[in-house]
Amino acid sequence: MEAVLDWVAVYGPGALFGLLILGVVGLPIPDETLLVFSGYLISQGKLNREATVLAAIAGSLSGITISYIIGRTLGLGVVHRFGKYLHVDDEKLNYVRAWFDRRGHWALFAGYYIAGVRHLTAILAGASKLRFRSFALPAFSGGICWVLLFLTIGYYVGRAVGDDWKRIFAVIEGYMHLISYVLLAAGAAYLIYRWGKPRGWWQRPL
Repeated sequence: MEAVLDWVAVYGPGALFGLLILGVVGLPIPDETLLVFSGYLISQGKLNREATVLAAIAGSLSGITISYIIGRTLGLGVVHRFGKYLHVDDEKLNYVRAWFDRRGHWALFAGYYIAGVRHLTAILAGASKLRFRSFALPAFSGGICWVLLFLTIGYYVGRAVGDDWKRIFAVIEGYMHLISYVLLAAGAAYLIYRWGKPRGWWQRPL
């Protein structure tokens, strides 16, 4: 991870643009940490704010578009063939596929906030032949919000604690993961309830 951060510190927005493309496509790049670090560099006057924001947005949207094109042209076969390199197994693929089938547009938007999911939702969108216009609105808006959120966190953490940003972000990240797990668990419970309601299985006597 340190080498990736060093590239951004040395080469600036251009490195951020390229690394985010690779990360969003699915390579093991610490995207969120990269964005927070870039926000920290902005707060320290080491990166230009406008150029960094534009590079981050362009990189994330380019990456998600490439994933969509991969799904559109190569289908899900590419996931099965190269899944081990993208840290994707059949269990994760089946989970994301079911989520996409139920909540396709929301999955494209919210998938950005779940590592290892954002590129899969885009590939599934392409493989399902979803029109690009229908794909772009939720995927691009989700990408822009995701970029701005983590750049903002990095900026204000940098302003508040300076070089101690890693420790503070680790705490913030832990809480964000906890909130994500709680929301996912609540969503799963709701879906189980909706699925079981017509059957009334929880009302059956033991």
